[in-house]
Parts: sequence; C-alpha cells; structure tokens
Amino acid sequence: MAQAGSAGPGAWGRRGAGAGAGPERAAWRWAPALLWLAAATAAVAGDPSRRQWPVPYKRFSFRPEPDPYCQAKYTFCPTGSPIPMMKDDDVIEVFRLQAPVWEFKYGDLLGHLKIMHDAIGFRSTLTEKNYTMEWYELFQLGNCTFPHLRPEMNAPFWCNQGAACFFEGIDDSHWKENGTLVLVATISGDMFNKMAKWVKQDNETGIYYETWTVQASPEKGAEKWFESYDCSKFVLRTYEKLAELGADFKKIETNYTRIFLYSGEPTYLGNETSVFGPTGNKTLALAIKRFYYPFKPHLSTKEFLLSLLQIFDAVVIHREFYLFYNFEYWFLPMKSPFIKITYEEIPLPNRKNRTLSGL
Repeated sequence: MAQAGSAGPGAWGRRGAGAGAGPERAAWRWAPALLWLAAATAAVAGDPSRRQWPVPYKRFSFRPEPDPYCQAKYTFCPTGSPIPMMKDDDVIEVFRLQAPVWEFKYGDLLGHLKIMHDAIGFRSTLTEKNYTMEWYELFQLGNCTFPHLRPEMNAPFWCNQGAACFFEGIDDSHWKENGTLVLVATISGDMFNKMAKWVKQDNETGIYYETWTVQASPEKGAEKWFESYDCSKFVLRTYEKLAELGADFKKIETNYTRIFLYSGEPTYLGNETSVFGPTGNKTLALAIKRFYYPFKPHLSTKEFLLSLLQIFDAVVIHREFYLFYNFEYWFLPMKSPFIKITYEEIPLPNRKNRTLSGL
C-alpha cells in the first residue's frame, strides 16, 4: 500500500486540517449552493442487466494513480501510519466518531444542519494506544461531485477518488465538542486483524466517491436508483464486517447524513467514449457540459449568484440532472422535492457470529 503523502491514493495517514470536505484547489463555491437549494426546495438502453436497481457500485481490480491536474488544498493523509497488527488476545474498544463537516472552517454551523462526517476509533487495552480510521475524498467534495470543463478536452474531466485513512491517535476535542465519541463495541485483537485485511481489500477496489443517494421519492420503501458511497457508507460497511466476525454492538441510536436527489426512472446515456468520442452524440454531449457549467470553480460573486439561478432553473424548473456513476452518464428526470439533506437513523448491526474469538 502506498505511503501517506505519495501519489498513490491508497495511502494510510492523518488528514490535514479540514480534509474530508474542505475547499479544494479549484475553490469550489457551489457547495453552499447545494445547501441553499435543498433548503429552498425543502433506463436504460439495450442492456437489460442495467435495469437492476439500485445500480450496483462498480469495484475495480486496482487503484489508478491520480492525474497531476487533480490537486487538493489539503493533502490526503499526510502523517499517517499502517494499520498495526494486534495481539490476538488484545481487547480493542471500538468508538463511533462523528463531527460536523468543515468544522475547521465553520465550527458547528453545519452541525446545526446535521451535515456530519463519520469515522471509527479504536483503543488497544494492551498498549493503551488509540487510532482513527476514516474514508474520504482525495481532492475534496467538489471534485468528487462535479467535473472540470477543460477547454483542451471535449469530455468533462473528473478528479474523483476516495480512500481510507488510518492514523494513530483520536482527537477527542474534535469529535466531542460538536459531535460524538461513544463506545459501540469491544472486539478481540484477532478480529481487528481480520478487519484490517478486509479494509485493505475494500480500499483497493472501491476507488471513487459518490455524493448522491438517488431515489423515486422521500416515501419509505421508494424505489432506489443509486446509492451513495461516502464516509458514512465506509463506517457502515466496517460495522457490518465486524458483526460478521462476531462483534456484539451496543443498543444505541446512530444517525447519518445523507444527501438525496429525487427523480423518475433514470435513463442510461453511455460512457465517456460513447457520448463524447468521435462517433458520440454531439447534442447530448453539449447538454451535459451545459448542465455542469454553472458548477465551475473560480467564480466572481456576480457569476456565483448567476450560477445559483442556472442551477435552480435546470434542476427545479426544467427538472433535469445529469449523474456520473460508475464512470457512466445517466439522465435523471427530477421530481419534487428535488434535493433533500436528511439525518436518519441506521441501526448498528446485529452480531452474526456467536463465537467471539479471544474475548
């Protein structure tokens, strides 16, 4: 696995202040626009297999090196360490960690809106050392949600990767002051080591971040088109793995932030080559680039306000959204309430294995 701070995004290490959802090199100013829009608004061609809903998140055989064009304002995992091997008979405490997104810049502002970042903490009772593990964007949230429109390229250019980050220590004040630091389970060292092996495989095959959960309506049981793949989903996957290994979780309420888009059944449009290549659909290609244009970086105040209106016009008035998922483009026929941010309970998993090794 690449070392922290290297070009390889599988690196383990501590994030820089504000990484995980901070402002990127391109100084994306559209993020507050999405929050404003959420508050203001308070398929498939040919292949039948594509009709599986939700569309399965695609995993890969390896993680590619990031393009040098993609730069983050805050380095991904700059001072981390590999996951240590624990003694089998060690007793490891597992902590739920949650704090407001962009707390380094806005304090508890987004905490009041329940827009939270999730992580997991560990404490070895043998060594008394603490550790933090989280999964987040290599190039911050804006680059993972919308592309760059580079004049020298016909297709939109995406700087979208997410990866796991592991480092020694737990910043108690960061998690406790405006968020959560609470014991959720106790596991053996043997279970921790098995989890670490799984995390490595999960991190190497799940390489890109997905901001949106897309479904037909806010109603319970509504058809879900696409699942998000973010910090909270990594935490939930890890909890499930620990339960599979025999962890017995406490009965406490656990809530997570989710950002929803609501649409009718999506229409599959194609990949970069089929849409933007020499034989692609030029009309469709232009429509996709026009949709993404208001989300571009480096906007003046006047341009930013105009972009807000353009976003509102496209998503709410014309009910259009172009989604990039699994490196493919989809058209979403948007429906009211269009966009919604929720903070909903997802229970801790039940123990799957009744034999808890080492405890």
